[in-house]
Amino acid sequence: MTRSTFLFAPLLCAAIAHGADIDRDYPIKPVPFTSVHVNDQFWAPRIETNRTVSIPTAFDHCERTGRVENFVRAAEAIRGQNVADKHPPGYPFDDTDIYKVIEGASYTLSVHPDPKLDAYVDSLIAKIAAAQEPDGYLYTTRSIDPQHPHPWAGNERWVNEEVLSHELYNLGHLYEAAVAHYQATGKRNLLDVATKSANLLVATFGPDKRKIYPGHQIVEMGLVKLYRVTGNEQYLSLAKFMLDCRTGGRAYNQADIPVTQQTEAEGHAVRAGYMYSGMADVAALTKDAAYVNAIDEIWNNVVDKKLYITGGIGSTGVGEAFGANYELPNMTAYNETCAAVANDFWNQRLFLLHGDAKYVDVFERTLYNGLLSGVSLDGKTYFYPNPLESNGQHKRSAWFGVACCPGNITRFMPSIPGYVYAQQEDTVFVNLYMANSADIDLGGGRKLNLVQETKYPWNGDIRIAVNPATAGNFTLKLRIPGWARGQAVPGSLYRFEKAEPAAVKLSVNGQEQELAVDHGYATLARDWKKGDIVELSLPMPIRRVRANDEVLADRGRVALQRGPLVYAAEWVDSPDKHVRNLLLSDTNALKAEFRPHLLNGVEVIEGRAEAYRYNAGHQLEHSAEQFTAIPYYAWANRGPGQMEVWIADTESAVHATPYPTLAMRSKVTSSGSTVTDNGVKDPRFVADSEEPASSADTSSFYDWRPRKGTAEWIQYDFDKPEQVSSSDVYWFAETEGEVKAPASWRLLYKDGEQWKPVQTADAYKVALDGYNEVTFKPVRTTALRLELQLQPNASAGIEEWRVR
Repeated sequence: MTRSTFLFAPLLCAAIAHGADIDRDYPIKPVPFTSVHVNDQFWAPRIETNRTVSIPTAFDHCERTGRVENFVRAAEAIRGQNVADKHPPGYPFDDTDIYKVIEGASYTLSVHPDPKLDAYVDSLIAKIAAAQEPDGYLYTTRSIDPQHPHPWAGNERWVNEEVLSHELYNLGHLYEAAVAHYQATGKRNLLDVATKSANLLVATFGPDKRKIYPGHQIVEMGLVKLYRVTGNEQYLSLAKFMLDCRTGGRAYNQADIPVTQQTEAEGHAVRAGYMYSGMADVAALTKDAAYVNAIDEIWNNVVDKKLYITGGIGSTGVGEAFGANYELPNMTAYNETCAAVANDFWNQRLFLLHGDAKYVDVFERTLYNGLLSGVSLDGKTYFYPNPLESNGQHKRSAWFGVACCPGNITRFMPSIPGYVYAQQEDTVFVNLYMANSADIDLGGGRKLNLVQETKYPWNGDIRIAVNPATAGNFTLKLRIPGWARGQAVPGSLYRFEKAEPAAVKLSVNGQEQELAVDHGYATLARDWKKGDIVELSLPMPIRRVRANDEVLADRGRVALQRGPLVYAAEWVDSPDKHVRNLLLSDTNALKAEFRPHLLNGVEVIEGRAEAYRYNAGHQLEHSAEQFTAIPYYAWANRGPGQMEVWIADTESAVHATPYPTLAMRSKVTSSGSTVTDNGVKDPRFVADSEEPASSADTSSFYDWRPRKGTAEWIQYDFDKPEQVSSSDVYWFAETEGEVKAPASWRLLYKDGEQWKPVQTADAYKVALDGYNEVTFKPVRTTALRLELQLQPNASAGIEEWRVR
């Protein structure tokens, strides 16, 4: 048996070898990605871009940001050499960025041999191996300087693991990379590092040893993969032990109550998704029904109350976490790219446990929308959060200080072919539709080749040539997506305005088949011979989607969907470069049209909409204009600006464009930065006339992070001299965080080349959750400046600054 024959889905199940029990596992197995050769016009170019652009640039960023050098410095310290730079890594989890990209590179090497890449990965592995301590411990921030590691690391091994050290999180990604590399190349150089480390964990933790649970889950998944490769039962037992230790901690990392008692998704969304995936793996291998019951209940909670229409999870940036039930804001939606990856891991595992297409429906929704939006079309930049509304403050970045998302994209993209098919004995599930050729082992020496032809996701016509090596009886199960059956998502969170099913048609060799759908699948059980043709037609009408009325942010609004794709209106396509001011009436006819030269080729939705704005007399007016929507995944590839997924269809929900105020007409500059990890940091947001909900409103603001305790300023420059006499400031401050109201502030006006304080008897207040007004002796000036002194050890920010 070759290594590639035991590859299931690379991010899901590793090889079963060396005694691992193949009978106690998921009842359904993915067809390995190495057996599915995608050749379509949608995914094949993206997978190639990941290989030729994303992976090389990610490795380059790891080199340039010192992540590779951390291993070199750790190795020098272990050898007793004098380490010139003992400064700890920026974060204790920086090691994982290299592991994740190695994992992605390994999947690429499995299907596209590249001697240069292979040699480079080996050079990285040599540096990683040299940084491993003699007993197997691997954690560069401690090895570089054991006396002064990163503050999160703790003074001793493992003491801060349940909080912030990320020692086990690092190892989880190491184990996944090691298994991927071994399966791709047959080399044990990284696998030996991983097993040496895992053996240390087995010797340290367990029922009669030390108890521990990971502060950031993923080591559970990694240990299961090591078990599958090595057959070492201790790795599987340790994964379960660490899950069972989770109690008495914080809801933030799902450790407040035992995992089997959890019924709602809570806390940090990425941690949660990884934990639910690890629970599924352990449940499949140990037949623990309590684990399955728990993740089933949690899944119901997510799809009924906490899932975005794009498949994103984790609604709040506070803790990068799930919010309360139905708490699904749009502009401040967090929806971390890593959380989308974790959500797909979890849904794939639930499908393998239960064989129900509803999990694949959620997987597909996430894949085509909330996950794919995480990377630019050229493969060079990434989103960390993926909001559903923007006023121009969101922009992809080439890299991040916390760079988890690029690495997750690089490892997920090459694995996509492994999610297309699955099998249970002689039953083959067709889960995703993309042009490909797949070679499937039906067991008992029977071989099957499937050739799928389609222009999905733009067109729902699918043709599958069924080519068994020898004629015989087996079963094909073709997923009929929920969107084709009139169902927006499983559960009650979203519904199509017109929910009637599309006229799905299924035929074999030109003979129409009765469409009996069970658990989301149309079943074809028959004697097959080479050259049999299955044709499936999934009509793709434009659907208007409505949210459950409990979702306050989406009341009076509709989203647009066609096939698996959710659409968004973007500023570039609007005549006045605004889209948040649009009203899309139910009576407005919409049509779809493919534009081959737009955004690498997309199907757009077109029609007419009403654009609302205030005139100089503060009266509301509106006029009809051309409306265009693009697939959500493609937004922000043409520069920052307004974007909206949920479009008003009632006048009360419209965000009318304000008439330009003096502040809006001004040039805004500040002493602070204009770029953040998560997008554009533009001081103009303080002059956008967006009314804050509170001082903690993160939808539109400006702050001076990372500066603390300093003197800062922001100013308005007018295009001509203006008379001003009052100013209102609405401070931005985090409920929990480093941004607070300033210690003090004042206003100055420009007189010639000098800045002079305004004359006022008013106090300069720093009250939160409201405007702080200052009236002053009228001045005629070309500029107004606000100077502020930040509190010690705190930054400051502004929601809105009005002048009159």
